[in-house]
Amino acid sequence: MIIMELSTDVDAVVGNIGKLPSEVFSETCHEILLHLQGKTSAVDLVENCNKFQRAGVNLDWKSAQDVIRLLSFHFRSAAKSKLTADHLITRLGEASSKWTKPALQVVHQLWTENASFVQAHQEAQAMASIGQLVDIQWKLGMAVSSDTCRSLNSPYISVLMKIADTSGEITYKSFEMTVLQFKNFFKQFKEMASVLETV
Repeated sequence: MIIMELSTDVDAVVGNIGKLPSEVFSETCHEILLHLQGKTSAVDLVENCNKFQRAGVNLDWKSAQDVIRLLSFHFRSAAKSKLTADHLITRLGEASSKWTKPALQVVHQLWTENASFVQAHQEAQAMASIGQLVDIQWKLGMAVSSDTCRSLNSPYISVLMKIADTSGEITYKSFEMTVLQFKNFFKQFKEMASVLETV
């Protein structure tokens, strides 16, 4: 059995899923499956949290995030293991006894319709598991102390990259470069852009 690392109890998350109306739960599952097929860059947590509240289910931001993470985890695991819808339902039942019959029916139907697409995309993504660059910011500073600058009071460039990883989570990567390194970095980005224009 696969164990998921959640900061809360799996039964509590599944209990929250059971509170959702079937059509709202179906929309959320469908959005997750579209993301796992590569058709959307991420699952919109804020919109889903608002959707739950409009349906009369008051879940806080973290509880809504746990619902999305649990479903994403099980769909991704099912794709990796090439599970049929029946096997996925069995695995869900093994992970928690709190699943409602309507929720399991929604999962069964959607996995039957989308499993092959998710599996194909997950296999392709595994071969090239890289994130998507969402934003890049930089600023010029003056070094007071640094491992890469030879002397103090040397200019440096601080770069912050916003990246959507393969699971849809947004992460930030930051690093510093000398001005010469940044010029080379910029030159390489310009070369990539010109190559991409020809594709």
